[in-house]
Amino acid sequence: MSQNGAGETIFALSTGAGRAALAVIRLSGPEVDGALAQLGIKNLPKPRMAALRKLYHPTNNQLLDEALVLRFVAPRSFTGEDMAELHVHGGLAVTQSILAALASLAMCRPAEAGDFTRRAVLHGKMDLTGAEAIADLIDAEGGAQQAQALRQMNGSLRAVMEGWREALKTTLAHVEADIEFADEDLPGGLGQRALEGVPAMLSAMQAHVEDRRGLALRDGLRVALLGAPNAGKSSILNRLAGKDAAIVSARAGTTRDVIEVAMLLEGVPITLVDTAGLREAGDDIEREGVRRAKLQAEEADIRLLVLSPDTKNPLGEAASMADIDIAICNKADLGAVPEAELANMGAIETVSLSTVQGSTAQSDDETVLLAALQELVRARAGAKETPVLTRERHRQALGEACVALDRALTIADTGLELAAEDLRLAQRALGRITGAVDIEQLLDIVFADFCIGK
Repeated sequence: MSQNGAGETIFALSTGAGRAALAVIRLSGPEVDGALAQLGIKNLPKPRMAALRKLYHPTNNQLLDEALVLRFVAPRSFTGEDMAELHVHGGLAVTQSILAALASLAMCRPAEAGDFTRRAVLHGKMDLTGAEAIADLIDAEGGAQQAQALRQMNGSLRAVMEGWREALKTTLAHVEADIEFADEDLPGGLGQRALEGVPAMLSAMQAHVEDRRGLALRDGLRVALLGAPNAGKSSILNRLAGKDAAIVSARAGTTRDVIEVAMLLEGVPITLVDTAGLREAGDDIEREGVRRAKLQAEEADIRLLVLSPDTKNPLGEAASMADIDIAICNKADLGAVPEAELANMGAIETVSLSTVQGSTAQSDDETVLLAALQELVRARAGAKETPVLTRERHRQALGEACVALDRALTIADTGLELAAEDLRLAQRALGRITGAVDIEQLLDIVFADFCIGK
């Protein structure tokens, strides 16, 4: 039996808990058929053929349910082991009684989070990036996240990483041949010529490390509304969210705390953040609100600055903030924001808007703002057809590979032996992304956030 319990037979409810029409209970391990027999299934269905069977409690022979039973024989299963699925009625009493019956069997134990997918990795049914993609697919809230997870589950990222690893293997073989057989009749400069393809590979790797769109799409984006008090930030948040999420008042400083609203835009989950007005605060509560607003500005992926012509200082303390993405000139029905004020913000996109009910240009203005925000979301987290890094551990490992390759190129002229060692380190770092090396050390990290039954 392995240290991960791969020799045990596990079981879990693989559908959501609670009342439903159907529920699926999964089993995996060497004693699956024995467990089914203990539940009263003497006539086991043929592999991959669904059959209706009655389930009985193993100790008192009480009828538990009539279920659709599916069997999968190793290695042709999700985990690579013998597996079974019990498609039962989805009532709480039914599922709990069957799970309790399985728990009473000495041959079985309840699965832990990620147990099934962990076994699939250990049995070579998928690599670590595929396992992570399954978790991302389960957690996907928008279509863009779903598409990214499916591409990774189908091996897009693995293919790139393994392609680089194989290329480095070939390069290393030529470098080591030059080192080990220097006195043999080999072409001169074999090792140096083998390294000629490394700079292009390094450049491609660095581009992946710097591209954070995969991580941004997986985590969702934060969009902060910033600006002076009474500029209309809360009104704009309500318009974008399509509901009255924030209190709107003519009195300046209504918003003291951070208000968050979740929504989908371009298939990407975003969190709209309304913040306190940025100004010289008058009391402790307002100072805390301004402090939190500045913190949200720092942490946001997209920053919308709301300006208005009727405030004494339209820019407020936001005048000193860099990286504003869109300046929203609100209250356009009252006039335009002075050009001098806009000039202070540099060359950023501006959108005029009036949130006054009944304004003739209101719907057109909102359409323009929404289109500008959608374009930003596409740019910051838009799904790409090319593979992207979706986890921080991917970035760290690929960054280590880049450092090793850069060092190999730097020292290659003075010693091929040291360059060869750095090529090996780069290979190893790439292997950690897919689980080709150090897999036992990586399993707990990868499966930390998995749900029970998967």
